Amino acid sequence: MPIGDDKPPVDGGRKVWGLFKSPFRNKTSYSNTTTVEGSNAQNNNKSASYGVSSLIRSLIPMRRRLRLDPRSKLYFPYEPGKQVQSAIKIKNTSKSHVAFKFQTTAPKSCFMRPPGAILTPGESIIATVFKFVEPPENNEKPIDRKRKVKFKIMSLKVKGMMDYVPELFDEQKDLVTVEQILQVVFLDVARPSPALEKLKRQIAEAEAAVETRKKPPEDTGPKIVGDGLVIDEWKERRERYLARQQVEGDDSV
Repeated sequence: MPIGDDKPPVDGGRKVWGLFKSPFRNKTSYSNTTTVEGSNAQNNNKSASYGVSSLIRSLIPMRRRLRLDPRSKLYFPYEPGKQVQSAIKIKNTSKSHVAFKFQTTAPKSCFMRPPGAILTPGESIIATVFKFVEPPENNEKPIDRKRKVKFKIMSLKVKGMMDYVPELFDEQKDLVTVEQILQVVFLDVARPSPALEKLKRQIAEAEAAVETRKKPPEDTGPKIVGDGLVIDEWKERRERYLARQQVEGDDSV
């Protein structure tokens, strides 16, 4: 899937439309013609100003909604012939609910977990990326291969919490922001480095979060034992009270 920046097109069509907004007529007096020409000039100036402002808005970088860690790279252990794993922390730094989505230029050899989600304000998640590392060919170096694969993270402001569906980005593509284009960096697993240690920590956190989500919710209701026998706190207290009364009665005798 090719990657490119999603920039709104410059609205240059309105300038041409302004020139033909008020058609001329043959039976128009000189004064009327002057008025029409003056009106056309004003319309042209407004259209030109609108076109310039649209161009300025397209050049101003949009405010980011997500904070990424790592910010611009995806680190993978370099293990040819194996499926390796990377991780990236994504945090919603805006005051609105934000949907994010992954894209890659190599969908056949890579997949993301999750490929997209909706984050509440201030919420963060560690996403994992799986990639199959093919053995090098004809003395190919890792640095040559990493340039062929890139990842893109996009964001979209949404109204409140909802179910995430990828079609959100197609339906509102004009409002989608390209947060970052991530480059692939291979790490030598035989050579310890801060980047490699950080990657291991993030992968462990991501796996722990997945296991937590898999666990069923803790049951805080009454315990059911046997054939419908309910043991709750009130019954336990009552049994303890009766036992204590029996002991005290035996002592008095």
